[in-house]
Parts: sequence; C-alpha cells; structure tokens
Amino acid sequence: MAGPIQIADKRVERSKAQVLAETYRQLVQSGISGVSIDEVSRVSGISKTTIYRHWPSRSALLIDACSRLGSAPDVPDTGSLRGDVRALLARLSDQLQTANWSSVYPSIIDAAERDPEINAMQAALHKAFMAPFDAVIERAKAKGEIPSDHVTTDLIATLVGPFFFRRWFSKEETDERFINAIIESAVR
Repeated sequence: MAGPIQIADKRVERSKAQVLAETYRQLVQSGISGVSIDEVSRVSGISKTTIYRHWPSRSALLIDACSRLGSAPDVPDTGSLRGDVRALLARLSDQLQTANWSSVYPSIIDAAERDPEINAMQAALHKAFMAPFDAVIERAKAKGEIPSDHVTTDLIATLVGPFFFRRWFSKEETDERFINAIIESAVR
C-alpha cells in the first residue's frame, strides 16, 4: 500500500511534468523570450508558488526545460572519418529540418548573450551536442586519417557551420549532395 509520501511524490512529479510540458510548448511556439511563468501557471494549472518552489527563477525553469530539448547523437563507428562524419551530418541535417529544438535554439543563443545562467546552459548543450564530432575527429587523428595537428574545433565549425547557415539564413536544402560537398571541402 502506498503511503502518504509516495502519493505526494507522485503528485509532485506530475506537477513538475505539467509545468515542463507547458514550458516546452511555449518555447517551441514563441522561443525563450515568449515563456512566461504566469502563462505556464495558467495553462498548466500549477500555481506560481509551486512553480517557484521547484524552480527558484524563470531562468532555472528555462534551463531545465531546455536541457530536455534533445540528446547528443551516438558516436558512429563506420570505419572511416568520412563515414562517421556523413552519419553525424545526416542526423544534424534531419534534426535541423524536423526537430523542435532547431526553432528554439536561436532564441537560446540570443538569451545567452544577456543571462549568465542561460549562457552556461547553452554552452553545456553545445558541448554535449558536438561531443560526437569531437570523438570521431580525435579517433581519426589517432588512426592517422587526418594530421594530428588539425584543430578539432576548427574542423567541427567547418563541418557543422554550413548546416546552421542554411537552416537559419539561406533556407537552402541540406541534401546528400550538400553533405558530401561539405565533407569533401572539410576533410581533404
């Protein structure tokens, strides 16, 4: 038989899930600046007092919701740097066209310019998301596929930068031809 503490814990978890779901909905709909604690409270049915009990600030709530936006891809091991990068870029291309985080991320970057807590969260999200690229490049260096003096972060920027440019600026397609062109340009 469930005791009072277990029932209370389930209620707390359910309330937190409702708040995070509504925060996420607002993030996707309006970006980070469109998230309002008042509106989260109104739509979720969870009092502002309860929200602030679990998240001491709007930034804390946003950080928690943003940390659930997506997961870093697995590190592929196709046997070659080109194959590994192709797998990672194909996933990035798909996510930029279909995942909710791709519409939210520009507002996170913007807010990070003014809010140190969000800046730290954005830096952690970026690091986690780029970790598989770092891993495949470092593995390729160890195998001698590319010179060991190549700066890993420069190569990552060369590989992923064009995808973000096309998603948010030129709105051009990022198809297989584009992926192959980026790989050939970056990995010579």
